[in-house]
Amino acid sequence: MPFLLASPFVAALLLALMPRAGRAMSAALAGGGAVLGLVALFALAPAVFGGEVPRFSAPWLPEIGLAFSLRLDGFAWMFALLVLGIGALIVLYAYWYLADDDPPQRFFASLALFMGAMLGVVVAGNLLLLVVFWELTSIASFLLIGFWNGERAARRGARMALAITGAGGLALLAGVLMIGRIVGSFELDVVLASAAQIQAHPLYVPALLCVLLGAFTKSAQFPFHFWLPHAMAAPTPVSAYLHSATMVKCGVFLLARLHPALAGSDEWFLIVSSVGLATLLIGAFIAMFQQDLKGLLAYSTISHLGLITLLFGLGTEMALVAGVFHILNHATFKASLFMAAGIIDHETGTRDFRRLNGLAKYMPITAALAIAASLAMAGVPLFNGFLSKEMFLTETLNVPTVAGLHLLIPGLAVLAAAFSVAYSIRFIHDVFFGGEPKCVKGTPHEPPRFMRVPVEVLVLIVLAVGLLPNLTIGELLAVGAQGALNAPLPEYKLAIWHGFNVPLLMSVIGLVGGVALWAFLHRIGALRADPRASFGKRAFDASLDLLVAGAGPITRALESGRLPAYLGWTLAATVAAGAVAFAGEGAFGARETLPAGPGAWALWVVVVIATLAAAFGFRQRLLAVLVVGAIGLAVSLAFVFLSAPDLALTQLMVETLSILLILLALRYLPQASPPERAPLRKGLHAALALAGGGIVGALAYAMMTQPVASISEYFLRTSQSEGGGLNVVNVIIVDYRALDTLGEIAVVGIAALIIAALLRNARPQPEVAVPALPEAPSLMLQLVAQWLLPLGLAVSLYFFLRGHNAPGGGFIAALVLVGVVFLQAMGGGRALAERQFRNDWTAWIGVGLLFAAVTGLGAFAFGHPFLTSSTPYVELPIPVVGEWLGKVPFASAMGFDTGVYVTVAGALLLVLFLLTRLHRPEGKR
Repeated sequence: MPFLLASPFVAALLLALMPRAGRAMSAALAGGGAVLGLVALFALAPAVFGGEVPRFSAPWLPEIGLAFSLRLDGFAWMFALLVLGIGALIVLYAYWYLADDDPPQRFFASLALFMGAMLGVVVAGNLLLLVVFWELTSIASFLLIGFWNGERAARRGARMALAITGAGGLALLAGVLMIGRIVGSFELDVVLASAAQIQAHPLYVPALLCVLLGAFTKSAQFPFHFWLPHAMAAPTPVSAYLHSATMVKCGVFLLARLHPALAGSDEWFLIVSSVGLATLLIGAFIAMFQQDLKGLLAYSTISHLGLITLLFGLGTEMALVAGVFHILNHATFKASLFMAAGIIDHETGTRDFRRLNGLAKYMPITAALAIAASLAMAGVPLFNGFLSKEMFLTETLNVPTVAGLHLLIPGLAVLAAAFSVAYSIRFIHDVFFGGEPKCVKGTPHEPPRFMRVPVEVLVLIVLAVGLLPNLTIGELLAVGAQGALNAPLPEYKLAIWHGFNVPLLMSVIGLVGGVALWAFLHRIGALRADPRASFGKRAFDASLDLLVAGAGPITRALESGRLPAYLGWTLAATVAAGAVAFAGEGAFGARETLPAGPGAWALWVVVVIATLAAAFGFRQRLLAVLVVGAIGLAVSLAFVFLSAPDLALTQLMVETLSILLILLALRYLPQASPPERAPLRKGLHAALALAGGGIVGALAYAMMTQPVASISEYFLRTSQSEGGGLNVVNVIIVDYRALDTLGEIAVVGIAALIIAALLRNARPQPEVAVPALPEAPSLMLQLVAQWLLPLGLAVSLYFFLRGHNAPGGGFIAALVLVGVVFLQAMGGGRALAERQFRNDWTAWIGVGLLFAAVTGLGAFAFGHPFLTSSTPYVELPIPVVGEWLGKVPFASAMGFDTGVYVTVAGALLLVLFLLTRLHRPEGKR
């Protein structure tokens, strides 16, 4: 099971790592992913067709109910066959379709990602996991629809598809969360077995509405149908894949997947069948008047998806079987039609019906294939579309008697059948008959042989199923429909002839009426007019324009370009959010506080005085920096009083280095800040500062006085047994919360690289005199720096080695190292410091992050999760006072701490040396 799902993703990953891959290599990797997936799928076929449901599950986020659960019943197997089988054919077709200047690596990587995402939706056994893959299909389709990103239509189509389906995905997530709350689990097996519990719950209707919104937006159901025709700006292989086996089939797949749990109620019937009926009619009607080949096929897809949705909405077992059958049939004839349309566009240079006529004479094989697929789309006997259409018409006669729909649906179904015949005849007549073509590329001709092979394969399936349904598709339909029902199958018969009955009469009326309708519209010239843009598209564009227009004034007000304004807005939002905590009662608890001795009060007085000095003397930048440093020093002493030596050391080193780096940066600024002359603004700033300080202080006091069940006891109890260290703070940083630390050092490295990119090309403003750092400093400072260098390096190493069992660690040790190097730069001069520490500090950042990540990945080799620590004893044959040193405890987290040490040191030294290089001699302008 995991191999089945992984195959397309591995192909996408390999292609992402090969940006220069050519067309042949890219197609081979994408096609290989599909073929390997098919091999894995057919390996599981005996179990699935034997009635088993293969499963795989691995915990992911058990706290929220998310597990990496895979489930392959008959319905999922059938859909996976469509995704992988048609996907492999699309890859072959795309190899010949893409132009020489199209980037094949990007196309096939996105296609493989899309294939994997759709496959994930199909085999997901956990609803939250299904939502993850569901959203991934939206992202991958955005990349594919916007593949020709130089074209405005492609960009707009991709944006529209992402906006509509992404919003539907959020609704689906809400529905899934409600279902999980009702059932108590997100596992699909549990959900499908809980229909009575779900439908009896007050949250059933809200959950149903949210799930249906997700399905309707994905499958382009009314009123969200308008995005799909604009997705036709994508390359034709993408359109063929979107419409036949992926993207738009996600919605109807979800309706069938959750049918056992959600269907059967009046709400389901009324909403799903009404939306399906409206989509069936609207899509078919608009399709008749399109002037673009792909436009007609797009609206016909909308109509056929409406037909499937209507069947699922009826809520009966046979309607579900008919819907599953039409999913299979539609996938084959629609994929072949889209690829035929792509061949026509590829060889003629146009998709406009008004320029395409008489192609049967120039492209006879393509014409025969497209005509056969069109007849299947129209539901003509002896083609597969006829069989599922007959099932559909039969089920419209068995509609539940709710809201009078049982009287309305049969007649409208016949009308929709007539529309489908009319647009199918138009496709055949206007492209292959009725005059001479007006081609952009000269005389049209057949495509390369292997470009036509995928169409031939699919049309062969269309004919085989139409002529021999039981032999060709009977078993696949049975296992697929049974998986969707999650129950025994009803009795039904696959046959071309069922005798003279009402469904046959309805089918004949639809065929004759469709021919007559096309003839009438053709005679009056109604099929040659340009269609208007849909109301949905106009409404979507108007909404975007309104959103942009409304955002403009807000953006101009907030984006003032002034840092104080940004800080003010941020502080105001913080104050407002913090004030919410005090809206009710009981914000402050009765927890006993620690007594404050004379030393604590003295420290508090120092902090207050330094704070007031910073507030009133902020214009003198050097004074402001020094008093802020004094506040930091006082905080360090507070940590000492509270018996937190690790925090005290860290705060002291961070404060020291921050002050030194800020002093370096002050060399590029005027010595004094400009005065604040607006009294109102000064008052506002003062009020914000007081409110911010008050809220933060109140929140801190409220947190400290509330009774809380702390996790600290767990850390204190297990830090040595599970983390291999006595220094609980360091064990938390490099073991329990190592993933957080990995993210934090990554942020430090990224910030340093950004600062480096800015400083490398920075030049001080002409009005600011920036003295260079001394190349020949005082002798005394130089001697002190030289003497302290080995001592500082030894202290850095000491803090690093002792960090797991005593105050210290990689972060503190790195700060000590940076402080020593900084002293060398100040004492021995910049040039001497650079000669002594000639390193590529950028590489240090990369090596440190790599070391930390590899240490975490090493846990996988022993079957443990990422960053799991080990605490073995290492035998060291080192003589100590006549004895061997023997077994020494060693924690693998030390390797992670090494990554922290190297990354932090590299980031800070990179910024340090770039700041020392940037100078402008005094007096020079």
